[in-house]
Amino acid sequence: FALRLVGWRVEGRMPDIPKFVMIGAPHTSNWDFVLMLALGFSLRAKLHYMGKAELFRPPLGWFFHWCGGVPVHRDKSSGLVEQMADAFQRSDHFILGISPEGTRNKVTEWKTGFYHIAKKAGVPLALGFVDGRNKTVGIGPTFHLTEDMQADMKTIQSFYAGIVGIHPHRTSKL
Repeated sequence: FALRLVGWRVEGRMPDIPKFVMIGAPHTSNWDFVLMLALGFSLRAKLHYMGKAELFRPPLGWFFHWCGGVPVHRDKSSGLVEQMADAFQRSDHFILGISPEGTRNKVTEWKTGFYHIAKKAGVPLALGFVDGRNKTVGIGPTFHLTEDMQADMKTIQSFYAGIVGIHPHRTSKL
């Protein structure tokens, strides 16, 4: 209801699977985070995201947990991929949202952490999007990774061709 009130609409539906990594692209605004949370609420799905562990301390730590935040420890000997794969293993239902661009600015290539996390956890990807031109936030197809990362990335990125973020000048052309 809140999305419709401000002129946005939701498209698609959550995959009927308990665990997956959901890409959120293009990422051009701080509002993308709010829209993805609203997508989760709208489709009755608990979305999780990564945040540096320091964010989860008082006084606001409870809020980041409530919003689905998963603290990651950058000083641990186990890397980010392993920490997130462990989070998948510990949960019966887990949806992790990640922006493959890693920034709100235009990039020439995506970071591949989302891919490695999904691969290590043995879960598929769901292709979430924020389309600023059409004021739509949604979720597209589910993608099962193969052994050919280059081909997978090309296929995944082709889904986003023509989708423009809230700030079109920041939308990456890949």
